[in-house]
Amino acid sequence: MHILKSNFNLLTIFGCWRPDSWSSLHKRLVYYTYTSIIFLLVHTFMLSQLVDVILTLSNAEDISDNFFTLIALCSACCKLFVLLINRKSIIMLVDILMDKPCRPSESTEMKILYKFDKSIQINTWRFVHLAMVTVSIVILSSLFINFRNSKLMYKAWLPFDYSSAILFYVTYIHQMMGMIAAIFLSIGCDTLICGLLVHICCQIEILTYRLRKIMSYSNMLRDCVYQHYHIFRFAVIVNAKFSLTITLQFVMSTVILCFSLYHLSRTTSKAKYLETTLYICCFLTQLFIYCWYGNEVKVKSYEMIDKIFEMKWLTLDENSKKSLIMIMRQALVPIQIKCAYTVPMNLNSFMNILKMSYSTYNLLQHIDK
Repeated sequence: MHILKSNFNLLTIFGCWRPDSWSSLHKRLVYYTYTSIIFLLVHTFMLSQLVDVILTLSNAEDISDNFFTLIALCSACCKLFVLLINRKSIIMLVDILMDKPCRPSESTEMKILYKFDKSIQINTWRFVHLAMVTVSIVILSSLFINFRNSKLMYKAWLPFDYSSAILFYVTYIHQMMGMIAAIFLSIGCDTLICGLLVHICCQIEILTYRLRKIMSYSNMLRDCVYQHYHIFRFAVIVNAKFSLTITLQFVMSTVILCFSLYHLSRTTSKAKYLETTLYICCFLTQLFIYCWYGNEVKVKSYEMIDKIFEMKWLTLDENSKKSLIMIMRQALVPIQIKCAYTVPMNLNSFMNILKMSYSTYNLLQHIDK
């Protein structure tokens, strides 16, 4: 069974994940060329925004127009880089889930795996649909307002004069494609990381199911101990490989929310108001799914201790009791995915970020007055 199929398909479409079937030299070269094009597309768009923001530092109004777009682009560039350099690590993580002792071995365990994998696939497509609505409205709004008046979608510094029709069309398409690629790259990366967190919860539930069976099949306990070790190892690898991405997401989401709220309070155009509102919804969704699934991992790891105590473990032999004690001692420290190895990803962190964003927004409003 292939897990996280929709997530990998999304990353494949936007140049981050070469399909395993494309193993021949010419197919690899074709896909690497496509990845390079996506890489240049997003990074050149980001650089044009960055230079424009630097040149307009003295104008707070112009900065607020483009700054949250620049932050989102920087986040997308970082996520693209992290995905490209961590391909082998991601493959290794998937292999851990699909090899013994983590691999489901019977129909009930397959149903558990299918249930969790289906949940992340459904949420991935919900997020994609939200992004598609946002992108469609942004493009339509820009076509009716900016394009008709020979203005670009976003203010940008460019090393050439785009007043001629051909250069204007090329630059406009460049910005439009860069925005689409950046948004869906971010979604692909975010949902992939959250999908790995979902499968930590899945493995804990499979382990709990197996532990309930050791009353009848005590020879399974050794595999349960190994599986518990692999679950913790899996969580440590996810935390190590994607800590930078999670930290950037937390920091940038806070900054984006502040400037988006500030921009929203000052805009007079209905189209811009709707566009900014949808941007805020997307950013909040990105942040929320990290905190939600990080919280679920912690809750599931705590629940495992209760499930073990509910067993009739007193009837087991001494060796089995010692193995269970090993699992419980390790489970006393719950699995936590952390931002910058310090701030836990949970619902409390989500609420704290919202409070911090609103406080910063009020400060900006006060300074502006």
